[in-house]
Amino acid sequence: MTPVALVRELGFRAIRVVAELGSMLLFTLSFLRAAVVPPLRPQRFVDEIYNLGVLSLVIVGVSGFAVGMVLGLQGYNTLVRFGAEGSLGAVVGLSLVRELGPVLTALLVTGRAGSATAAEISSMVTSEQLDGLRMMSVDPMDIVVAPKAIAMIFVMPILTSLFVLAGLLGAYFIGVGLMGLDAGVFLSSLKSSIRFADDIGGCYLKALIFGFLAGLIATFRGYHATPTAAGVSAATTSTVVVTSVAVLIGDYFLTALWGFQI
Repeated sequence: MTPVALVRELGFRAIRVVAELGSMLLFTLSFLRAAVVPPLRPQRFVDEIYNLGVLSLVIVGVSGFAVGMVLGLQGYNTLVRFGAEGSLGAVVGLSLVRELGPVLTALLVTGRAGSATAAEISSMVTSEQLDGLRMMSVDPMDIVVAPKAIAMIFVMPILTSLFVLAGLLGAYFIGVGLMGLDAGVFLSSLKSSIRFADDIGGCYLKALIFGFLAGLIATFRGYHATPTAAGVSAATTSTVVVTSVAVLIGDYFLTALWGFQI
């Protein structure tokens, strides 16, 4: 590739990224307007809570329990070398509440519910259902996009709580049930190490922001999908990839800013 062609390619990609960011900003403003301006769709919101939240309970609970068992096993085998196995509850609790709970929940929900949301909306684009709504003077942002995105924001903290509780149960099962650690020591270490305002507050802040990112990116990718079968596939794939990267990068900045404040 010649230098001129390289510069042309870089310029084209830069313009495309800027156009994509501008389109997403306009989409975000439209979503915020639809979220607060009547007509509101409470029934649609409840339906989406079931689709995005209730149907994700099993995968989140099972994954949280498995992660907790791994943390309990690895943490105990590491701490016992230093005679600090009594701190297992603190290590597992802080790991789940501060980082693993909100981050892994967001990734799991993105893989199950976010991809399904993008696929559903992009399929509606392909079959011209959104155009049909516009022909009937019904804004798709009100009836399709806003309920899904708001429901994603609503269910993410609840699913994060489930993940953390399941993880603590898995660590308790390994540490107390299999390794013989005293239950009182495990629970007292867990209780004394976690502070509500700092640890749990940061956990729910991350969950809300990750829910906003997951809902916004999934609906945006589906809403602007190319009306072909390949477009549906591309929208679904890009939703998972972009949301996962956004969650991981956002987690770093949230951790840094929250840690700086406290």
